[in-house]
Amino acid sequence: MERTLIAPGVHLSCDPASKFNRCRISIHFAFPAERKTATAHALLPLVMERGYADCPDMTQLTKKLAKLYGADLTVDARPMGCNHNLCVSVTGIKDAFALEGEALTAEYTKIALGAAFHPYFVDGCFDPQAVSIEKQMLKKGLEDEINDKRIYCLHQANREFFGDSPAGVRQEGYLEEVDGLTPAVLTDAYRQMLRTANIELLVLGCDAAQTAAIRDALLAELACIDRAPLPLVENMAMPAIAPVHKTENYDMVQAKLCMLFTLGQPMQPQQLAAVRLAMALYGGSVTSRLFLNVRERDHLCYYCSSSFQSFTGSMAVNSGVEHADAARAEQAILKELADLCTGPITDEEFEDCRRGLLSGMNGVEDSLGGIESWYYIEVLRAGANSAAPIQSPEQARNALRAVTKDEVRDILRRLTLSVSYLLTKEDTAHAAE
Repeated sequence: MERTLIAPGVHLSCDPASKFNRCRISIHFAFPAERKTATAHALLPLVMERGYADCPDMTQLTKKLAKLYGADLTVDARPMGCNHNLCVSVTGIKDAFALEGEALTAEYTKIALGAAFHPYFVDGCFDPQAVSIEKQMLKKGLEDEINDKRIYCLHQANREFFGDSPAGVRQEGYLEEVDGLTPAVLTDAYRQMLRTANIELLVLGCDAAQTAAIRDALLAELACIDRAPLPLVENMAMPAIAPVHKTENYDMVQAKLCMLFTLGQPMQPQQLAAVRLAMALYGGSVTSRLFLNVRERDHLCYYCSSSFQSFTGSMAVNSGVEHADAARAEQAILKELADLCTGPITDEEFEDCRRGLLSGMNGVEDSLGGIESWYYIEVLRAGANSAAPIQSPEQARNALRAVTKDEVRDILRRLTLSVSYLLTKEDTAHAAE
């Protein structure tokens, strides 16, 4: 993947991806997440995906994409640590496969730039009807969060864990603010994004001439905007604290337990390979300690797994447990972490986890979406304006092959419990007291 700076705060990353018969154009807008605009930015992609100035109706847009051999337009938001990311992406078959020699890539470019820079406005603002419809969709999604207790428990734990830090901004939006969003407020948030975002243009599956044309078209759009890109918030970590235990009571069949751990300092890029293997050993695979011991051997959890967030240096352990077993499950989860830090790690389990990770990473380059996600996250980890080298999947696999048990233990020993959040029945909570 070749990456170059093409304007202040704007980079182009491209790969001819010759093995695919499709191409992909993605425009990523990354900017610091702010509490005051979080809900507007959560609504923004829903409205933008409905169409743009030259194709304002969803029916028209669907027909246009269908005529382009089933091309696909997506506009989505992807929270990345302390930064918000909005991505406009168009995917379709390459020009070489067009039946009548159509210039498909040029059409994809128009759609991507239209959706990104020319939304459908009514009297200078987003269409009030579209805003009203998508507000209801956003509101319903936020209201329904509590119905998925696994996700709800994780979000509640995150709120307790991050507090008022930059990573504590709820990038999914705030339910109580949805009704107050107006087309004018949403338009202001959109224009702020255009002015302040760092932009990453990813072009996959296009030749040099097509890539240059896409680049020039983007630069022409940016020339009409008074740009002032803001530096992205760097990777962070919450400080180590004494563990906080929180409980909420619900009438539910299965209790949910979420435990959040912190490294205490930002994760460094060179630690990533060891972090990946540490998670696979602890709770990120079917050969992990949490799966084999806490779930299978001790029967304390219906599910129990760990995951790591590199942007915030934090690990989450999520589990579903019997209400009466919650305390025992928490102690068992902590014991497995302690055992990995101080006890033996067999060569068999170590290599099983390594092979599993390598097998999964071999599939990264099997799709344009996988390639895009890989490199964009690498860009954000290094910092959008950093000159640090971006790691390819093969380089990452080589780094993983070189990880030692001591490096894994070093990562695991740094992790300390900060928050334990439990959803359980009220009578069980009272019994525990």
